Amino acid sequence: MSAESHRATRGKAAISGVESFGDFYRREYPLVVRVAFVLTGRIDLAEEATQDAFVDAYRRWDRVASYDDPAGWVRRVATNRCISGYRKRTNEARALLRLSRRAATQVPEVGSEVWVALRSLPRRQAQVLALMFVEDRTISDIARLLGCGEETARTHARRGRQSLARILRIEENEL
Repeated sequence: MSAESHRATRGKAAISGVESFGDFYRREYPLVVRVAFVLTGRIDLAEEATQDAFVDAYRRWDRVASYDDPAGWVRRVATNRCISGYRKRTNEARALLRLSRRAATQVPEVGSEVWVALRSLPRRQAQVLALMFVEDRTISDIARLLGCGEETARTHARRGRQSLARILRIEENEL
């Protein structure tokens, strides 16, 4: 699903009233995993952060469903967990079990030096660029998702692109 059709689908759900958690989860889960994967570099950690974010959303669904952008709230929680290094030993064991039973999730190519370089950036720069590159989000979408101003998101994007270009030894306009 393209970012454009994803936004259209999300808008339709909001118009028709409160969406069921199950429908929300099925639609958003693979999209959130992709962003989380770019930030962690490991599918098991990406799925763990995403699942934990959805558990939080489920526990608060009465409130989260009424937000202007419940999907944005879940992305914010998931990306914060990815960046903060949220991993406990017991969760690692559960992630390995889930990994052995999981269906294939489409994620960006793991070995790409761009994603490795992106994960080395400061937290907010990595989050902004992951949402830009993976989901083709606009600056205003990203600012809303991350709970910051558009100018702040723009600054993180600019600095992140400059850092990536320097790390990858390419021109910034090649990103």
